[in-house]
Amino acid sequence: MGSIVFLGFNLYAWITIVTVLSMFTVLLFTKLRADLVFLGAIAVLFVTGVLDAKEAFSGFSSTSVVIIGVLFVVVAGLTHTGVLQWIVKHLLGQPKSYSKAVIRLMLPVAALSSFLSNTTVVALFVGIVKMWSKKLNISPSKLLIPLSYASGMGGVCTLIGTPPNLIISGLYADHTGTAMNVLTTTIPGLFCLCIGVLSIIAMRKLLPDRQAPETAFESTSDYTVELLVPSDNGHIGETIAEAGLTNVNGGSLIEIVHFDDIITPVPDDEIIMGGDRLIFAGQIDEILELKKSHGLVNADHHIFTMDEVGKDRQLQTAYVTFGSSLINTTIGDSTFEHDNNMILVAVARRGKRINESPRKVVLQAGDTLLFECPPHVNIHTERLASQLQFFDNAQVPNIGKKTLVSTTIMILMVVLSALNIIPLLQCAFLAAIAMLLFRCCNVDQAMKAINWEILMVFAGSVVLGIAIQKTGIAERLAFGILDVCGTNPIVVMAAICFVGTFITEFISNTAAGAMFFPIMYEAAEKLGYEPYPFLIALMVSVSSSFATPIGSPTHMLVYGPGGYRFSDFMRIGLLMNLIILAANIFIVNIIYPLTPLQ
Repeated sequence: MGSIVFLGFNLYAWITIVTVLSMFTVLLFTKLRADLVFLGAIAVLFVTGVLDAKEAFSGFSSTSVVIIGVLFVVVAGLTHTGVLQWIVKHLLGQPKSYSKAVIRLMLPVAALSSFLSNTTVVALFVGIVKMWSKKLNISPSKLLIPLSYASGMGGVCTLIGTPPNLIISGLYADHTGTAMNVLTTTIPGLFCLCIGVLSIIAMRKLLPDRQAPETAFESTSDYTVELLVPSDNGHIGETIAEAGLTNVNGGSLIEIVHFDDIITPVPDDEIIMGGDRLIFAGQIDEILELKKSHGLVNADHHIFTMDEVGKDRQLQTAYVTFGSSLINTTIGDSTFEHDNNMILVAVARRGKRINESPRKVVLQAGDTLLFECPPHVNIHTERLASQLQFFDNAQVPNIGKKTLVSTTIMILMVVLSALNIIPLLQCAFLAAIAMLLFRCCNVDQAMKAINWEILMVFAGSVVLGIAIQKTGIAERLAFGILDVCGTNPIVVMAAICFVGTFITEFISNTAAGAMFFPIMYEAAEKLGYEPYPFLIALMVSVSSSFATPIGSPTHMLVYGPGGYRFSDFMRIGLLMNLIILAANIFIVNIIYPLTPLQ
């Protein structure tokens, strides 16, 4: 079966190619969970005989995947003891200019991202950036992209900072029997980070100046609110003018719904009836005051008396994430409010007024939603996290003795591994156990911190790399690159890194690392050089995704709060990709000179 050859690839190779392309197409254009897509790809490669059972499931026992899983527990200990909050409070300071703000922001973020989850760090700092932007009197969009970029560039600085580094170093250890040091990428990473910070400052005019979405809930005519008239309301039977609803402070009544009849514009002599839905556009505080003074309620279902409405409800702001199941749907046509015990109050989209009922708005990625909900509602559940990103009322843990304990555990883990006293895997296990023993986090918190979906993606990425190498695809592509680029090793390195940087804008950087590892490894060996420096350059390149908001989860985190458009990332990101690529190739070849194979 595998002996059939077409265009230089046998049948098994074509099955692998089609599987990989189909998988990435599904990830890009559907809302299927990434872990299920990767699991499906593994199943296809196993059932068709491309991989045997041991190879198909080797990703789940891969050292790098196990390390990633254990590090989730270590990060949980740091998070629950307030390490991140302590750093934010004591190290950031109060910058007095844009350039200083970029430096004071990007360097601590990069340092944290070298050891912690990038998404955790960025989620914490988004609120800080909002405060800074007000003090500096600039839009948050000028700082949120640098925030996301810093987390990516910082992650490159250690093997444990970003999953591709662990995946690539793990595959290298499997091939050579030699483990990379946890600080292998530190100098190249720091050099690229410095170049990146300077580039951001130099190119700050390319950063968009967008209106922050939350200002849409502070300024006139930038959002809509839907209120309902209870059946016992005292204004029933009055006209809109008599009830004082024609012109309200900071806004206006733009639509009224009598059962199934929609009236817009609303005449002054329109009679108010019980059950009417009133759609206002204006300032959120003024309309919420109007709600109280006129006995109105938020419109999720018909309310017969004000006594049915809780007095202790609070407002929460959320942003619709990429891949959310809410995209292209309306809240009114779903059971979202009922399922999550919250009511949609208002919708904003990049500061633009939406002249229709919030519950009728067809949602898009990046939309800002304002909800009213009881204080006890958990807005950080896994279910909600897959649809919305909340930033209000984040729980801040107490900072105390355990903060110092968890920090010490983390430092010891890195030092012992860096000095090759204890292998990284064992260090990670010891650190995780220490976090539990010293009660930096409990077992329940540790288990909840493990992201099984991400681990499945990592395991699947390893298996894809095995299939690409086993079927000869890597070797063929390596020869193809050599035919185009010649035998200059630096040119070949740069070419593969360039393609890797481009590919990682659209697929998981973990998958890109696993996919390009065999290609880079084969190319280096065909040229007669040790693959080590080639792979270091690859680590940096597959984590350098700056040009699209879907290139990194951290980009998605800042997309909504920054009020960005898809093209905003391309304006500065394409140049950043090329600048970091050049810096990467330059520094790697200085720190790790090319060595001929023995």
